[in-house]
Amino acid sequence: MAEKQTETTFETAVERLEAIVAAMESGELPLEELLERYEEGTRLVKLCGEKLAAAEKRIEIVTRNAEKQTAPFDPNTAVPPPAHPRSAKGTSKPKPSDDVSLF
Repeated sequence: MAEKQTETTFETAVERLEAIVAAMESGELPLEELLERYEEGTRLVKLCGEKLAAAEKRIEIVTRNAEKQTAPFDPNTAVPPPAHPRSAKGTSKPKPSDDVSLF
């Protein structure tokens, strides 16, 4: 039967790292066990780094999205688009140079 793997949380990884450091600093572990703990610790450090990087990206996205929030549309303060020069009243006839020729 396959074991169900659970994802290690950042907090759990940090707690385990603290326990590993305490065990290694005690001076009571044999060399082989020290190496095993060191390997486990390096994996946990990498995991924590990845989780922190993911959290930082998520914060950036949330911040960027919050900055994009706009006020509700108010037609009284809306700026009309600029008028096209030919649509203005009192303009003269188009000049021959304004004509577009396809050939």
